[in-house]
Amino acid sequence: MTNKNHNWASQRDEKNLRMANATSIINNKFVRTENAKELLETLIQPNDRVVLEGDNQKQASFLSETLASVDCARIHDLHMIMSSVSRPEHLDIFENGIATKLDFSFAGPQSNRISKMISSGILKIGDIHTYLELYARLFVDLTPNVVLVAADKADKQGNLYTGYNTEETPVIIESAAFKNGIVIVQVSEIVDKLPRVDIPSDWVDIIIQSDKPYQLEPLFTRDPQNITELQILMGMMAIRGIYEKHHVQSVNHGIGFNTAAIELLLPTYGNQLGLKGKIVPYWEVNPTPTLIPAIENGWIKSIHSFGGEVGMEQYISARPDVFFVGKDGTMRSNRAYGQMAGQYALDMFVGSTLQIDKYGNSSTVTNGRLSGFGGAPNMGSNPTGRRHSSTAWQSLKPTDNPLAKGQKLVVQIVETYNSAKKPVFVEHLDAEKVQKEANLENVPIMIYSEDTTHIVTEEGIAYLYKTNSMTERQEAIEAIAGVTPLGLRSNAKKLNQLRNKGIVALPEDLKVNRLAAKRSLLAAKNMEDLVKWSKGLYNPPAKFRSWS
Repeated sequence: MTNKNHNWASQRDEKNLRMANATSIINNKFVRTENAKELLETLIQPNDRVVLEGDNQKQASFLSETLASVDCARIHDLHMIMSSVSRPEHLDIFENGIATKLDFSFAGPQSNRISKMISSGILKIGDIHTYLELYARLFVDLTPNVVLVAADKADKQGNLYTGYNTEETPVIIESAAFKNGIVIVQVSEIVDKLPRVDIPSDWVDIIIQSDKPYQLEPLFTRDPQNITELQILMGMMAIRGIYEKHHVQSVNHGIGFNTAAIELLLPTYGNQLGLKGKIVPYWEVNPTPTLIPAIENGWIKSIHSFGGEVGMEQYISARPDVFFVGKDGTMRSNRAYGQMAGQYALDMFVGSTLQIDKYGNSSTVTNGRLSGFGGAPNMGSNPTGRRHSSTAWQSLKPTDNPLAKGQKLVVQIVETYNSAKKPVFVEHLDAEKVQKEANLENVPIMIYSEDTTHIVTEEGIAYLYKTNSMTERQEAIEAIAGVTPLGLRSNAKKLNQLRNKGIVALPEDLKVNRLAAKRSLLAAKNMEDLVKWSKGLYNPPAKFRSWS
């Protein structure tokens, strides 16, 4: 029997004690900007689990800089939880002795540095997660003591407005607010009245006005002038051999020029094929500017987004039939909901990778580069919990089993050699070596072979879901791997056998004219064209402006 004097509110008492220690610098939830460091040194304790918001785009940059400056004699051995390790001070926290352990999802900009820090023993990895997996653990075994997040505005009562870039803010705050954690928010502005309330004040403990707006990157923006004819050819094959063939209705595109090419081919090549109104009306994707021509041409009915994209604000507000827009006229994004939709509600995921092995496993973790996964494994997996059906889903269903079920289309679209002239198709993933160096329990594979249904290269399409054995699967991969070491294993006899079975399709098998793969086929050739398509509503960031 439990001791009758047992304290069932010890965590709440601990939070109240910490907050009481900071009463001299807190004025009705609000703390002066210059007192931010003192606040963190008062509220955060050694060995705390601390969530620092760092999405793909939105960064709690003021709070991350402040945390990196605290006295490591007072705050040390923190267990940091960050979906995206994006800024230098995210790793300075470890080099300065403030934190020792990290659970994360993605580390693109800091992937080389994080790899070196693991090798030198400065940083210990808990696990590399998908976004949705990391959010889920906040409500199970990684519940935070303190969370540091960013919002656009707060009102005098402490309600928050997150605007276009809501991203992961709600899920992080909720994990702390309802389990005795301390919620600290940096805001760019304090106002009398908010455009709308995105986070209620009851969920918020501390608000600090930052010295400058939080960092926001146009991470998904791709300039059409950098799309190559090879990428256009792959896009044409994908539209003809996958989108049309499987009657795909809902899709997520990963980041990159390969998928940007497809988006800009829909209003041109897609129209030539008579596909408008027949494929991809529904999207779960960031509001990338390369989608503007397809929207304006009537291809797209709905787009829900993980986050915003710099410069797209006015365009989104003017297209509420397409985007999820509040009564205030601004979009509401949500990274957790987006990952959930991407995993369970879509027909297809199309993305790219850095390496694919002979079995069809792919990873963005390479030698000296621990970039993590982001959301790709959520998008690029076949969710066994799905029960609703669709035409595309059913098109991958085996016909010889009455109890068989359909499958999500998971497409990898890559050139056989990457921009560094290294082969994408390899015998063994670098991730196998990285696993040992970083003392990870599992090889950090982004998308597993059994989930990958199609691979597209400049050579053709491998329909992996049609293969009957691992040997046949390997042969299909080799057939479209070009002049990489894996590709050189293929020969004309094997290729023709696979083509006859419909396991491999070359451009001519798909009635795709290689000579038609020209930049003239793109609906927009540069950023200025995208602005014209948007009727002047799209405002590209300065670094993408090459015209006056």
